Amino acid sequence: MPGSILGTAVTRVEDPELLLGQGTFVDNLVVDGMLHLVFVRSPMAHARIESIDVTEAAAQPGVVAVLTAADLGLAPHFGFAILNEACGRPPLAEDKVRFVGDCVAAVMAESREAAVDGAESVIVEYDPLPAVTDPEAALAPDAPRQFEALGSNVAAGFRDGRGNPLDGNGAEVVVKGRFVNQRIAVVPMEGNAIAVIPPRPAPEGAPTPDEPLTVYVSTQMPHVLRDAVATTFDLEPADVRVVAPHVGGGFGGKAGLTAEHTVVIGAARRLGRPIKWIEARSENMVAMPHGRGQVQYVELACTRAGVITGLRCHVVGDAGAYAGFGGALAMGPTRFMSQGVYRIPAISYSVAVALTNTTPMGAFRGAGRPEAAAMLERIMDMAAAELGIDPVDMRRRNLLTADQFPLTTVTKMPYDSGDYDRALTEALRLAGYDELRSEQADRRARGDVKQLGIGVGVYVEITAGGQSSEFGAVEVHEDGTATIRVGTSAHGQGHATSFAMVVSDRLGIPMDAIRFVQSDTAEVRSGFGTGGSRSLQMGGTAVLRAAEGVLDKARHVVAEALEAGVEDIVLTDDGRLGVAGVPARALSWAEVASAASTQGERLAVELDSEQPGPTFPFGAHVAVVEIDMETGAVTPLRHVAVDDCGRILNPMIVTGQQHGGIAQGMAQALWEQVVYDPDGNPLTTTLADYAMPSAADLPSFETANTETPTPHNPLGAKGIGESGTIGALASVHNAVVDGLSHLGVRHLDMPCTPERVWRAMQDARAGTLPSPWHDPPAAFNDLPTRGRAPATQAERVEV
Repeated sequence: MPGSILGTAVTRVEDPELLLGQGTFVDNLVVDGMLHLVFVRSPMAHARIESIDVTEAAAQPGVVAVLTAADLGLAPHFGFAILNEACGRPPLAEDKVRFVGDCVAAVMAESREAAVDGAESVIVEYDPLPAVTDPEAALAPDAPRQFEALGSNVAAGFRDGRGNPLDGNGAEVVVKGRFVNQRIAVVPMEGNAIAVIPPRPAPEGAPTPDEPLTVYVSTQMPHVLRDAVATTFDLEPADVRVVAPHVGGGFGGKAGLTAEHTVVIGAARRLGRPIKWIEARSENMVAMPHGRGQVQYVELACTRAGVITGLRCHVVGDAGAYAGFGGALAMGPTRFMSQGVYRIPAISYSVAVALTNTTPMGAFRGAGRPEAAAMLERIMDMAAAELGIDPVDMRRRNLLTADQFPLTTVTKMPYDSGDYDRALTEALRLAGYDELRSEQADRRARGDVKQLGIGVGVYVEITAGGQSSEFGAVEVHEDGTATIRVGTSAHGQGHATSFAMVVSDRLGIPMDAIRFVQSDTAEVRSGFGTGGSRSLQMGGTAVLRAAEGVLDKARHVVAEALEAGVEDIVLTDDGRLGVAGVPARALSWAEVASAASTQGERLAVELDSEQPGPTFPFGAHVAVVEIDMETGAVTPLRHVAVDDCGRILNPMIVTGQQHGGIAQGMAQALWEQVVYDPDGNPLTTTLADYAMPSAADLPSFETANTETPTPHNPLGAKGIGESGTIGALASVHNAVVDGLSHLGVRHLDMPCTPERVWRAMQDARAGTLPSPWHDPPAAFNDLPTRGRAPATQAERVEV
């Protein structure tokens, strides 16, 4: 075989149909008799429902049905994961509403316009109740309660009882910071979308048609959603078909079965007609689960030489209404990754997850890991400032070294491989760190209006941390083409290209002769979809192993056809199979598949591939911003990212993932935030109010990579989809604070808007800067205790 295609920048095969307008999304689906559904949503953040009058709405022209909770009789909903079983969400609100946007009724009509008119005619009487939108305020004993039976707004949590990690180990200094990792919206290009086609009713006296309930839906995880539908409606999985056509972005916001999905499916089954619901943008801003939403109290103990001796965290997670599963991220990924890239002898981590009268929380690119890196990198900078140490030097004195891997962290994470200093060294070199510091000093000495801020962020994250297996299948046909089927579900990540590269590399079949099938539960046996940067390492490995299985089958077929030994059959340079050293005795893949057919075989292998554990990508980012000292405006000038995702199969795809991630991390650091008023009214429900940047607001990114393969899969691959977000969030935030540090500013909460920066400068000049610390909420004292002995430093183990 010629040189491997793996590791080369291959143009994405899935792009032409999207660029030419040939993509098919849920809203493109046209089915005879399809109804359009519009939800009646609560304008109140917290209120009892006194009555719902649908009489006028039902009489509107074109309206077919108006349904409420009493009509559908659907059980409480828990979405993607259950945080607290007492906080289930009725798909349509029953006794009361708990956030602006809560679904109260559903209107089905022959057109969307008629459905909108019908929804506007539904009359709902509410008895307003006090609301709480701040997660810390929600923890107070006298806060308005979402679920009275709970006795508080604490959906979940625990207090670490393993002792004080700030004492001992030679601790001489304790640095404290309170950090707000603000709530942000997912804002995919395409909002939620679903079209449901119920089985046709059988003619009287005829047997029931053998066809499934078919659901076309914009989702990241078709099989997960299918199983949830089957469970919710008491169906067999085989009786449900889920198809995800092209998906216009997910970023964690399209994981699992939503309350809206459940209503649309229930309505279609009740009415026996196809129904479509397409989420509008302003609807998406209040209905799709939000991301992030943590308040972090972080205390770092170290010696005066800058060596870390202990870390204590108290984290408040915002679950939003109905205990959105995003609140659990503070208990899981943020806690798991709280050690980050450093040697930390002892860690204590306590968490309280609060119910608020806001949109339920979910996942957003990184899902708990950006929050961990952000708090750790922020306290590292604060410690460096306290000790008078350069932020880079502070990090280097504490980085885990390459010879320590594999290792298990204090938080029980099995790090597979890493070389953190190499990534940091490369990022500093590319950025010209020393020259930047020199320019910063010169600007400060001159008193320039435009001051420079330089931020560093070093991170490690966990990928493929959920399901440890994935389905993959490869078949070679008698025309010499091949088909890949896989249980992952791409929505922009380039799976069709990457997986075809794997098969082409192993079998020598040209990429344009390889068909890619995904996201249809009738075509793909099983799968766990796409999320947590799992797809290449899990799905790609499954495809690789299936391709190797096909090659092994083919070698046996060719050996029989050519009357040669199996051990003598090789893949030739021109992609044929033949006897080693005898080029004339070789068969094309079409001939091999035909020979297999005559032998009663198919060149097809399908399997579930297992991975022994998660992988841990890492990297280092250097951000450079310019701050206008008169207006507070922050302009990002440069962003250097060195991300390590193990072995790189397609550098172009990796670079694209880096760019997208950096943009979203930078956006949170500087601009994006979901805002509510004290009564729970959302103030950022359109893109005129929600500060999402455009390409014009971003600098050109300077990306590079180191490659530290994982031993967990034969590709050596780790995830890359979320790395850019994690590194950028921490480094850009640090850059803004660094640009104000000469004024005495030690911390500034995100987003670092011009107003917030300007106020910090005024406070610094007036000597009225607020303290970056106050004690965590008293509610932590009432949480159940977890653990007894203090956490100890990581031990080296076999992973």
